[in-house]
Amino acid sequence: MPATRFPDGFLWGCAASSYQIEGAHDADGKGPSIWDDFVSRPGAIRDGQTGNVACDHYHRWAQDLDLMRELGFRAYRFSVSWPRVQPAGTGAVNPAGLDFYERLVDGLLERGMTPVCTLYHWDLPLALEQGHGGWRRRVTAEAFADYAGHVAARLGDRVALWTTFNEMPVSAINGYKIGDHAPGAQEPERVVRQVIHHLLLAHGLGVRALRAALPSGARVGLVTNPWCCVPFFDDEDCVDAARAVFERRNAWFLDPIYRGSYPAEEWAALGPDVPTIEPGDLKTIAAPLDYLGLNIYSSAAVVGGDGSEHDYERWFPRTDNDWAVTPEVLYWALRFVHEIYGAGDLYITENGCAYPDQMGPDGAVRDYARLEYLRGYLRGVARAAAEGVPVRGYFAWSILDNFEWAHGTSKRFGIVHVNFETLARTPKASARWLRNVIAANGF
Repeated sequence: MPATRFPDGFLWGCAASSYQIEGAHDADGKGPSIWDDFVSRPGAIRDGQTGNVACDHYHRWAQDLDLMRELGFRAYRFSVSWPRVQPAGTGAVNPAGLDFYERLVDGLLERGMTPVCTLYHWDLPLALEQGHGGWRRRVTAEAFADYAGHVAARLGDRVALWTTFNEMPVSAINGYKIGDHAPGAQEPERVVRQVIHHLLLAHGLGVRALRAALPSGARVGLVTNPWCCVPFFDDEDCVDAARAVFERRNAWFLDPIYRGSYPAEEWAALGPDVPTIEPGDLKTIAAPLDYLGLNIYSSAAVVGGDGSEHDYERWFPRTDNDWAVTPEVLYWALRFVHEIYGAGDLYITENGCAYPDQMGPDGAVRDYARLEYLRGYLRGVARAAAEGVPVRGYFAWSILDNFEWAHGTSKRFGIVHVNFETLARTPKASARWLRNVIAANGF
């Protein structure tokens, strides 16, 4: 019997996002997204690369689903490209766009896999950004609800797990404050906080639209990337302090969803930079959810018993994109979210690492560093489950090496190697190892 076991019915999946793998950026009536625009700007992306072709998943989806099934995965978390479905972001729906996702969903079901649909993974229709101000404006939140309804009406009889948004903090901070993600804006604090409010409002409106369109058994959730910390020691003082720091650092995004309000202390500290909120917004944002997905790769800090934060900069090995390898973070993040918010069912919806994988002369990719990374992080998931935290599944990021945003194709997160000249797919050693883990439901 495996030493590390997972609960019966544990959902083993892999994940990817539309812009990062689909390519076909202007095929079959698709409109441009903010990422199609952003990658065209000189210096925005390493080596001037784009996602115009990416992994060409749009044309190779059946091959990719066969590969997922061969590797034993029981679920696939994909995202829908909003401008592929609704090219202008509002108004007319593009039938060919919905046809593609219908083929994808039907293909998953034919292979005995569970489709997990994310409605927004950062590729906002460019028309909404240029014509309406993007997430700065309330109209975009309202447009999202309309889009969600269209997708649910088409796929709702076959997709049981739905996600409104992927990583709202990245959309807001990297897209509208730092500017290293699309749309590449660098707005003042008040605008950024308004962007966050509109993203949260869009989530709430999207939940309402999904509930109206989906069968009663469908499950609706959100995926976020919490700021993460771990206690310096596994004792009461350090654990309590780390939990308090985790709560404070994540409250602006999670409190409105689970408590129906923004954190009072942070609100007061913002002064004139607080967002404008209309009556009923907070109630809409706090619509009940069936699950919460967590995208976690690394811990930002270790916390001492006095609440002091210390980074991992000199303590731990780093991945190719310079993230610290901190396997215990999955256990603590799952535990803290459960204890603080009682969020119900939890999933690790992204976890993985970038390494400069190279194919050997025999055609094999021996990514042992990734294999050991996954082994360590999965132990934390198993520990949380064993202690009663309701973690229901794990999704490896990513199924394929892909277009890694501003890094282009230089950072390889895939458990399947992609030759970006020929687009050939080759499972890595980590993928073979995961196949055995899934089959045994442990290791």
